[in-house]
Order: sequence, then C-alpha cells, then structure tokens
Amino acid sequence: MANLVIVESPSKASTIKGYLGSNYKVIASKGHVRDLPKSSLGVDIENGFEPHYINIRGKGDLIKEIKKEAKNATKVFLAPDPDREGEAISWHLATALGIPLDKTLRVTFNEITKSAVKAAIKEPRQIDMNLVNAQQARRILDRIVGYKLSPFLWKNVKSGLSAGRVQSVATRIIVEREEEIRNFVPTEYWTIDVELSAGEGKSFIAHFYGDENGKIALSCEDDASRVVKAIENKSFNVKSIKRAKRKKMPAPPFTTSTMQQEASRKLGFQSQRIMRIAQELYEGVNIGSQNGGVQGLITYMRTDSLRISADAQGAAAELIKSKYGDKYCPSSPRQYKAKKGAQDAHEAIRPSHVEIEPAMIKKYVTADQYKLYKLIWERFIASQMESATLATVNADFESAGYIFRTGGYTVEFPGYMAVYEESEKEVTVGADEMSEQKDIKLPDIKEKDTLESMAVSPAKHFTAPPARYTESSLINFLDESGIGRPSTYTTIISTILARNYVKKEGKALVPTPIGEVTNKLMLESFPDVVDYKFTAKMEKDLDSIEDGKYEVNDVLGGFWKGFSKELDSAEEKAKTEAPQIPVEKTDIICEKCGSVMVVKNGRFGQFAACPNYPKCKNTKPLVTAEKETPPEEEAEAKKPIIADFKCEKCGADMVQRTGRYGSFFACSKYPACNFTKQKTKDIGVPCPKCGSKIVMKNGRNKTVFYSCEKYPTCDFSSWDLPVNEKCPKCGEMLFRKKGQSMLICHTEGCGYKARIEADKED
Repeated sequence: MANLVIVESPSKASTIKGYLGSNYKVIASKGHVRDLPKSSLGVDIENGFEPHYINIRGKGDLIKEIKKEAKNATKVFLAPDPDREGEAISWHLATALGIPLDKTLRVTFNEITKSAVKAAIKEPRQIDMNLVNAQQARRILDRIVGYKLSPFLWKNVKSGLSAGRVQSVATRIIVEREEEIRNFVPTEYWTIDVELSAGEGKSFIAHFYGDENGKIALSCEDDASRVVKAIENKSFNVKSIKRAKRKKMPAPPFTTSTMQQEASRKLGFQSQRIMRIAQELYEGVNIGSQNGGVQGLITYMRTDSLRISADAQGAAAELIKSKYGDKYCPSSPRQYKAKKGAQDAHEAIRPSHVEIEPAMIKKYVTADQYKLYKLIWERFIASQMESATLATVNADFESAGYIFRTGGYTVEFPGYMAVYEESEKEVTVGADEMSEQKDIKLPDIKEKDTLESMAVSPAKHFTAPPARYTESSLINFLDESGIGRPSTYTTIISTILARNYVKKEGKALVPTPIGEVTNKLMLESFPDVVDYKFTAKMEKDLDSIEDGKYEVNDVLGGFWKGFSKELDSAEEKAKTEAPQIPVEKTDIICEKCGSVMVVKNGRFGQFAACPNYPKCKNTKPLVTAEKETPPEEEAEAKKPIIADFKCEKCGADMVQRTGRYGSFFACSKYPACNFTKQKTKDIGVPCPKCGSKIVMKNGRNKTVFYSCEKYPTCDFSSWDLPVNEKCPKCGEMLFRKKGQSMLICHTEGCGYKARIEADKED
C-alpha cells in the first residue's frame, strides 16, 4: 500500500507528487478542515476557554476521501505549511482521521525542492502542540473580540459592522495619522542656492547652510533677503573640501515584512497580491523541462528571520564569483542579525536554487511571478556580495560670513550595487533637509580658491504634513511596533478595507467617517483593545505559548478579565450616549435643489444622494478613482494598445480588446471591418507540421491550449504542452501531459512516456 502525504494546497500537492516515487500519494486538504462554528461563539469561556470545533461546511466529502485514503495507507505524513497555522491544520487533520498524537508523522519543508522534500519524509516528527496552542490562543482571542464587540457596534454605530483585535489597532493608526494631517499648521521656510563658476564654462550648485557658528534656519523672506543682499556681487572662498571613501553595505535578504514593503514600492503591488504570488513561487511552477519542470522557486515566504543556510550561502558565492568575479564576493559569508523577538524557525526568503536566474524562467511564468522572483533573487544575491565603495565629497564655501555647502558621492566600486539597490523608504513627514546627491562631480578646485557667483536663487517653501500611510508604510509601522505577525499583515489591511473603515485614494489609506466614529468609540470604551503596547504584548504572549513558557488559559484569562469589564462598562455608557456618524460630503451639487450631495451606502455599493431626502430623492452613481490621474495621462491611458501587425482584411491598425474569453485583437475600423485575432504567447517551440511558431491560447473558460500560429491553415493543436525534446523511440516531438509531471509521445502506436524529475523506485 502507498504512503499518504497530506498538504493544504492543491498546487503544492502537484509539485510534491513530482518529487516522490510511485509509493506515495499526495492529496490536499485545501486549508483547514475544522474550525469554530460561524453561528455561535464556539468558546466556553466559563470552562477554561474550551473551543468547540466542527467540520467546515462543504468539506464533508473531502474529509471522507482523506479518511478513505488514510485507512488504506501504510503511513500518513502531515505536510501543511511550516508555521503555526500549518501545525494547527495538521492537528485538526490528525483529530479528524483519529490518529493519536504520539503516532503522528509531521513533515515540514522550508523550500519545496526534491532534496528538501525527501529529507523531510525521512525524518518526520510528532505534531508540536506548543505551536498548535499558540494558533488556538490567537484564534480564540480573535473570536472573543469579534463576537463580543460586533453586536455592540451593530447596536450603537451601524448594523453590519464588525470588530477585530488587530484590525481595530490598524484603523486607529490610520485615523490618528489623518488627525495629524488635519491639525498640521504649515511653517514657512526659505532656501538659497547659488551657482558657482569654476572657470572653463564649468559650474555647480551650493546650498545655504549657515555661518561660522553652525546651521541657520531661514524662517521668513526677511531672513533670506538679508543673506542675499550680503552675498550679492561677492565672491566665494573655498573654505574646506573633504574627500573620503566609505563602504555601503547591502540590505539583508527579505523577511515577509520587507518583501511586502519593497514589492509595494518597486513593483506597485498590493500586499494581498504580493503574498498570493509568493505562495505560488513557493508551492511550485512549471519552468520548462530543461530547467527541471515544476519547481518550488523560493523558500517559505512567512518569516521574520534573516538566517541563511550554509549551503545557500555557498551556492550564492559560487554564482557571484563565476558571474561577477572574485572581487565581488566577500572573503567570508555575510551574517545578518534579526530584530529582537524575531522567530527563527525558517530562513529568510531566498531562491530555492540560486542557479535558476530570472531570465531563465521569464517565458514560463506569469509577468507578476517573474517580477517578484527577480526582486527576491536579486535581493538575496546582493545580500551575499561585497560592499560598494563610494567616493564622497563635502565642500564648504564662505561669502560675507555665510557658509554654503554641497556634497555627494560617486560609485568607485559597485559591489552589490551591480545587482540590486534597495529603494528608499516612503517619506512619512515633510522634509526640508537637502538629501545627499548621487554622482556629484566637482570641478578641480582647492581650498582657499576664489569662485564667482553666477546666480543666487532664494525660494520660499512650507513644511509638509505627515504623509498618509500606504500599505507599505503601514506594514513597516506594524512590523516595527510588534503589532500582528508577518503572516497577518495582508489580512489586516484587506479586512479594514472590506469593512469600509478605510478606503484607498491612489496608494494612500484614508479613514472613512464610519472608521473614525468606530475608532472614537473603541478608544473611549475599549482602550486596551486598540492600545499599541497592549496589542504588541499580546503578540509576545502568543510567542511565549509557542515557546512553552506560558499556558493558553493564563493568557486568555488575563485578557478576558480586563476585556469583560470594559464590555460591561461600555454597554452601560451606550444607554445614555449614542455616537453619531458624520456625513461624508461629495463635490456634486444636486441639480434639483442645489444642495451638496452626500455619500450613502446601498446594496450595490456607494452612491451620491441629496441630503434633503425624502423631500428631494435625487441620487447619482458615485465613481471613486483608484488614483488621481492628470487629464493628459488619463487620455493617454485610454488610448487603445495598437498591435505590431495590420488587419489581414483591410490593412488598418489592430487594437487590443477584452472579451468574455480574455484579451484579443480587433480591427480599429470595427464595425466597418469585423476581423479579429486571438491574443497569443510564443512558447519558443517550432510547429512539428510546418515549422512555424507554436503559440499558447485561451479557449473557453480561459482554459489554455497550444496551436500553430498559422492555424487553421496548419491544423496542429494540443491540450498538452509541446517541448523542445524528441521521443527516444520514434524521434517525434514530446509533450508535457496537462496537469501531470509526465512527458508523453503523441505519435500513434509509440506509447512512450517518462516521469519528469520523479523517483522511479518504489
């Protein structure tokens, strides 16, 4: 009988099937199979917070199938993700299957590669109940807060609202930033730049700094005018020039938090999208038979560790030396220290195989998968490279007792910068400081030289308010404050958006009136729930349960003691004080009565309504733009994408359109000319019938198939993926069997088939 391996994801199951032999069957639980009931609290608070788990509705048939397979299996390996949630899924599976705790075979892999999977199968362990208990404690905490607070909000704010433990804190963060912006009073300040001549037509810019006693702030026009008058028509003496060299260290490899922040800044991806793509890269994608077929491309993506295995460091060093040269590789591997309190169960996020460079897989993966893999690959390789050497220069110039300054750097040796440069963090406060200039090149000047002023440019500025949070900067704040865990950041943001406590304006997160009222009520009635330090302490308590230092009931009991008192007090207070939700105004004027229309919520979303209802019942659709776009850019964005080929019927331009089966090209003269052509992707394999390109197409329900680009003139087509390999029996083209790790021959009577990267021994 075969051994059974149970994972939580179908795509992960598909990848692992290709690594294990025919003596193993791999099936997916598709996440949790048991959970707390939705119809009730499901936690017996009076009896030690005992949870009442039930089988998740709709998974009855799947549980029966798993039980049947487990009954017939020699061994049952539980292989969900290597974290608290994965451990809890394993425990629920073992309970559902009736496997005693001391008989469980739990296997985990930090990376889904053939060697890692086989090594894990050889050394199974029992389920770690400390991990399970930490997950249960979080689940029970969140259930108590959600199910006790939500009815309170329905009664006192608005029906349909709900509250969450960490989500309420995230809402508070965004509301308080909005209050800072509203209360911000701009302060005037001035800058003065001078253009200095160095002879032979060369010039450069220096910035006002102060005087001999130090920095001077120019707070008004009079301050600036005093300096300008003093230096007018005066020469500048070179007071000092300091040249130096400094090393710039590479950024460490990604953690979950830094990956989400960097992908948001560099790629413009939202956190939910980032984690979905990372999950796909971890679980495995098909990167072509010459690259090993289905491969897990990155290590586990939910981690706050900066540890890297010695094997991965060695592989990175070999690649760096061969690709960039010995001087780009440090003499000893780099070690990075994680922040205090970080969990070290997994490595940092890195490529599973550093030798698989992004360019090698570009044509096999989606555009999003390629971009994120490239970011992870480059960040990791750079983290193992030599530091960059920067030649810095700082120069001071004196005129009429005032000091002007310029400074910057040039890259003398790029080191890790040959591969990757970390993006700057988003600015969250208004800045009036001059940032260091890159690639500044001062003319050949020496101390005590005299330079002439070509132009003096005073400028008026105002300090800027703090910037609104974006997903990237909010994740950074949560991470630095110890609020939530890396695996929860995406859920936190998506939840507060879905509950309409927060909305997006471009990339910015902005609180809604409902979010502000709810936050005010929470601060007044449930200060502990929305307290930053209290929430961070709860995370530490959950970590202590995982480490075996705290008991679940002690943590839950301590929380409930304070929370229940706040709940009773809030109920009493609400009897006399009812919060009012402020009206959100639009910029639309009601054409019937002239009033400013307001935002209302209906069954199909938000709309604009006249505030004089029911006297005036005028309504309008409300379109909220995802981002503010200048009119010229908006017009440019609306232009159709023109194909690089012409219409085969009339010779006009072909433009990209979207239909029920995806994108296609249509004649720009439509409806006068109704010629269309399906959008395709070249897979780099020649047609076995006519030698033209084979392209990938979308059929009905967006199912993928492959055909000759000259179809129907050439009638070659296949549901299986054609590959650039010949059948060893008949010499014809081989195909990758759809949904399987198998190469087959389509030639009638041949029957050749071979497993890809599979263990052929039982």
